[in-house]
Amino acid sequence: MVRMWRQLSSLQQGRALFLLHFILYLPTGAQTGDKEANSSPPEQVQVVRGNFSRLFLRIGYHKISEIPAGARNIHIQETKKSRNYLALVTKTGASIINGNWVIDRPGMFVAAGTQLMYLRPNEIRSRRGESITAPGPLTEDMHLYLIYQQPGVSVYYEYKVPVHNTHSTPEPAIPTDRPSQSEEVHHEDNNDIIKEGRPTLGPSKSRPTYTWTRSSQIECSASCGTGRRHILWKCVEKDFQATVPADLCDSALKPPDEEEDCDNRPCPAYWDLGEWSECSKRCGPGFQHRQVICRQVIRVHTNGTETSVTVATELCGSSDRPVTRSMCQLKICSQWEVRSEWSPCSVPCGVGQRRREVVCVSNQGDVETDEECNTNLKPESQQNCDMGVCARSWFTSLWSPRCSAECGQGNRTRVAICLTNHMTHLPLDSCEGERPPEVTLCDSGPCQNRLEWYAGPWGQCSAECGNGTQTRSLACISSTSGRMEVVDGFKCSSVSRPMAVQLCMLKPCGVQWFVTDWSACSRSCDGGYRVREVRCLSDNVAPSDRCDPSLTPESREECNKQPCVAEINSDCSDQYYNCVVVLQARLCIYPYYSNICCASCYRAQRTNLSSAQKNRTGR
Repeated sequence: MVRMWRQLSSLQQGRALFLLHFILYLPTGAQTGDKEANSSPPEQVQVVRGNFSRLFLRIGYHKISEIPAGARNIHIQETKKSRNYLALVTKTGASIINGNWVIDRPGMFVAAGTQLMYLRPNEIRSRRGESITAPGPLTEDMHLYLIYQQPGVSVYYEYKVPVHNTHSTPEPAIPTDRPSQSEEVHHEDNNDIIKEGRPTLGPSKSRPTYTWTRSSQIECSASCGTGRRHILWKCVEKDFQATVPADLCDSALKPPDEEEDCDNRPCPAYWDLGEWSECSKRCGPGFQHRQVICRQVIRVHTNGTETSVTVATELCGSSDRPVTRSMCQLKICSQWEVRSEWSPCSVPCGVGQRRREVVCVSNQGDVETDEECNTNLKPESQQNCDMGVCARSWFTSLWSPRCSAECGQGNRTRVAICLTNHMTHLPLDSCEGERPPEVTLCDSGPCQNRLEWYAGPWGQCSAECGNGTQTRSLACISSTSGRMEVVDGFKCSSVSRPMAVQLCMLKPCGVQWFVTDWSACSRSCDGGYRVREVRCLSDNVAPSDRCDPSLTPESREECNKQPCVAEINSDCSDQYYNCVVVLQARLCIYPYYSNICCASCYRAQRTNLSSAQKNRTGR
């Protein structure tokens, strides 16, 4: 259009003005004839793409693009996650998504003849930004905005529009001062003409005049509050106020561009959102917090900066206040796992300890350090165990193998000590019962009698090691005429009897086997068993493992092998065909069942008593 105006200007002035007047005042319905004006070529599609990126903007709405009616395959994507929001409004300003300072929930929206899908990924885990998609086609224009709250804006948009090719002579277009999307948009105001252009030649009816007038497309730097705006001028035809190219007006008469304050309605208060704090828990559900302040923009400067103040929360709407606390979970917590049963108690009697394996395991099954699990919830891995009071028993060594006398009566010896059934290095003194005898009589056969005592040599020590006794034989010898004859000892009763027994010790024993007395038999008939405890002890009564295993005394033997004789009363018999069920249900404690199943209940009672006796013996 501008080229056409310049071509007209190069013609003779009268002809140019005539043609210009003819073009400007051509009736709306008049068109230049063309045989193929009504032909409709195939529709073509044009892809429109754009990327809106800014480092800093003022807080609030910022227009990105206008999406025309007929657009299809609309895709709008915030290329990186931020606290900014996408917004869509109609050409008339009606909200479709996030308009009028109201943040909608993600979901499906129906507007402009299509369905729009608005997605807002999870604020914590996702790294993708917001997106809006629609299949189209749109039945009306839509305006795409960004609600700025965080620096580093980056929005990509793309859509397809049909391209129409026509061969009709176009009507004269009225040029506008609308800038491109990358330029600042201005609103125009319908003000009166300030200065006129040059006077036209010829009659006024055929020679229109042009003058400078204030543009009505000037936009305030602020959509609300106090801002600044530039005063711009445009060239118009004076009679009809139609906008024409600027070179038709006298540039010398163009007023200078100026700036002025522009007051709008007060800016709506908005919630200024701070960054989320770190999650309160390293694992599992926790919470994070952020600061939310109600602010209001009071002035927007031409360089894009703005001045805002903190205002009362009521101006932002307390019911719409963004949450300041949100649940979060960085990962699933590891848990404690018990991997073994309790170990046996560390002592056979008294109070000891037992242990089990407890480990910290991740949700993948891997063993981790204990710090990854909650130490307050850790199951016990060690606890005390009470095995009952330690029993104190008399332990004796084996009897010495030899008698202290070579003939007649002598002695055999052994050692008796008091120990608990729990291993200890210290002997105890409070064993139950009397101390077992340590000396017993033995008979090595008859000796010859005599009238006076004759002491023989000391015999061998009764113990090969440790404390023992040794004896010597005493003989009553009768001697007559130098002939010695041994006679009965009572015949020498009047003679002082020499000492026949004395203590002896050949060498320290080092280690030897000790045993307790046999326990009671586990059964009174049909074969039972009895037990005793066997210990290997050193000279200082300390436990040892150096005894000869081949000489270990028996710790268990059978007893009471005689068969049992039934002691069931002849009147006691089973009167019920299925007494097994009575025994399984343990109904013998009731008189009715003990009568109808007398024999079975009696045998079960004897079996239980025998088992209880065996358990007591084992303990």
